[in-house]
Amino acid sequence: MKIFSTIKETNEYLAARRSEGKTIGFVPTMGALHEGHLELMRRARKENDILVVSIFVNPIQFNNPDDLKKYPRTLEEDIKKLEQVQCDVLFAPDAEEMYPEKVTKQYDFGELDKVMEGKFRPGHFNGVAIVVKKLFDIVQPHRAYFGEKDFQQLAIIKKLVEMENIPVEIVPCPIVREPDGLAMSSRNRLLTPEQRKEAPFIYRTLQEAKLRRQHICANPLRQMIINRFEGNEHFKLEYFDIVDDKTLQPIHAWNNKVGTVACVAVWLGKVRLIDNIRII
Repeated sequence: MKIFSTIKETNEYLAARRSEGKTIGFVPTMGALHEGHLELMRRARKENDILVVSIFVNPIQFNNPDDLKKYPRTLEEDIKKLEQVQCDVLFAPDAEEMYPEKVTKQYDFGELDKVMEGKFRPGHFNGVAIVVKKLFDIVQPHRAYFGEKDFQQLAIIKKLVEMENIPVEIVPCPIVREPDGLAMSSRNRLLTPEQRKEAPFIYRTLQEAKLRRQHICANPLRQMIINRFEGNEHFKLEYFDIVDDKTLQPIHAWNNKVGTVACVAVWLGKVRLIDNIRII
């Protein structure tokens, strides 16, 4: 596995591989790798000649400085995992390499980034879009792989590719879960043992929303699930919503022709967790 920390050497090495006719699959990450990440990589490995992974904790997508500070950084452990999935190239730059000058770019995603995560994390998706665009420019992959756990982020990235006319195929990949249903996340390692025992409540409640959809209209179902979270003393609900899977706008009546996803963000102690489930 080649490990690069500069844009120049990464770009030059991959340009040579493309000139040989090799296809490049790319998995951008912020490290603290878990099985969910590795599943993306295995798929990229299977579907392309070259697997490229980036590890970069992107400072401009954190609106909370404390969240950035405590985000887990486990590079040595991550490298061992990358070797296990036969990663060809790791790009692991520092912030100075990625942002030698002050970032001023502002994207307009319409209503996509005004709801859910965007409502509670101002500037987050602009930071995501800037780093993803830069990484795409550096790696120039044929395909890029993203997990559906970050459902809104996936929608933003699809829109970014359309807006910037980037020649890359975005490949969505299903959520990978622990045996008890908790969506795999780098933040899970920050949970105390007691909090970890409580965490599967998130997915159980989403499953209940999916099941109840057969009998309850969208608005009362939304309120019922909000009440479930607010009635559990271990959690602080940030949002729960049932949205159109393309526009991300709240839906108020069931329409079997429109894809519908239930999305949630909660605090469990000092750890913020997100999850979602497809309703229709």
